[in-house]
Amino acid sequence: VQLQASGGGLVQAGASLRLSCQASGHTFSSLAVGWFRQAPGKAREFVSAVSGSGVATYRASSVQGRFTASRDNAQNTIYLQMNSLEPEDTAVYYCTAKTGLVSTRVDAYDYWGQGTQVTVSS
Repeated sequence: VQLQASGGGLVQAGASLRLSCQASGHTFSSLAVGWFRQAPGKAREFVSAVSGSGVATYRASSVQGRFTASRDNAQNTIYLQMNSLEPEDTAVYYCTAKTGLVSTRVDAYDYWGQGTQVTVSS
């Protein structure tokens, strides 16, 4: 599976941004997909994930009510809608995919995109 993320950038606090991730090379609807992020000097952490059907969505507590992962199985695309961005959200964001059920663990995912930088200024 190849994953190509896009949509990052520099925004001010309070702004919104939508990340996209184009997938190829696998039956997309059979994969659980998600987003992780990594800030400088910190470990990669779970942000949000969605099941293969798109019915079940999971979010980290730090982004609850602000971020949501979604997918379009017809377009083989994953999205991360980010609202009310805060400087603490500054990180490289990675899209990821796995067979089977959704997980919040970094080591559970098999496929990773190249990452896209999101910078939030105060």
